[in-house]
Amino acid sequence: MGTIKVLVVDDSPVFREFLVRGLNTDPGIEVVGVAENPYEARNQIIRLKPDVMTCDIEMPRMNGIEFVQKLIPQYPIPVVMISSLSDKVFDALNAGAVDFVSKPLSLGREELDRFVKMELIPKVISANCAKVRTFATDNVKSGSSYVNKLKKEIVIAIGASTGGTEAIYEVIKAFGTNIPGIVVTQHIPPKFSAMFAERLNKQCTVRCKEAKTGDLVVPGQVLIAPGDKHMRLVKVGNLYQVECKEGERVNGHCPSVDVLFDSVARTAGADAIGIILTGMGCDGAKGLLNMRKAGAETIGQNKETCVVYGMPMEAYKLGAVKHQVALQDVAKKTELLLGRVR
Repeated sequence: MGTIKVLVVDDSPVFREFLVRGLNTDPGIEVVGVAENPYEARNQIIRLKPDVMTCDIEMPRMNGIEFVQKLIPQYPIPVVMISSLSDKVFDALNAGAVDFVSKPLSLGREELDRFVKMELIPKVISANCAKVRTFATDNVKSGSSYVNKLKKEIVIAIGASTGGTEAIYEVIKAFGTNIPGIVVTQHIPPKFSAMFAERLNKQCTVRCKEAKTGDLVVPGQVLIAPGDKHMRLVKVGNLYQVECKEGERVNGHCPSVDVLFDSVARTAGADAIGIILTGMGCDGAKGLLNMRKAGAETIGQNKETCVVYGMPMEAYKLGAVKHQVALQDVAKKTELLLGRVR
């Protein structure tokens, strides 16, 4: 794979220059152009043909969300949004952006260096592997995988990364309030996890909330791991609960999907379904394998419908994925495994 050509779009000259310098510190990335607004960016895209574009959300004349909505149908380029603390970023992801980074809260040298190395560069590299497309239909055969051994007290665990917010929404929106308790780890910055949970709560039938230690895993509820804490499943008496604690990054992430899946394997054993969705890297693969070894049913999103076929691919290669299906069929497959065919 050659050098990743990047176009930087930001109306602030100071922050634009910072992004250029930061990205160019990586030998595998070259900033080939800059633009201060979407109109200038469109011309740069045509002329420079970048592999990835970074784009600010708040810009004059046309904001980043409107730009992505107009851009993607004509020029399906992977876009990484750069956002201040706002739920508007989820509108951008819904419009077709593949990922986002949160602007650093301070302009101190240490904070800026961490932002570039730990957030910006990895997201750009991940975006370069992403697909910008709509999902094709790939139906699951009704009743082909009915499993009657699963119990009502089953736990559903979901893990995702790049492209995951929209993928998780696609799955969760199909469930009714009779669905068993769901625990979710999505790689997401702190505070955005609460916004994501609230957005799901408004859009879906099930109740969704950012998790905190002691929250019960109950039917009809989805618990989202906080953006800066690992979430684990524990059992207190006969009740499943979650435990959310700060910790070292696992596979480069906190929260980590592996941490969640490992805890589900230990705590719930065969009374669980594990689902791994789109994402860069290998987080969740070993944990999903442990779930399968413990007797759980496991589902992996297929290559054709992933924004990035990384995490599901690694899980599939390990033998962790028992059922591989298209994104739009994950919810139905889950219900088939639960024995509740629509």
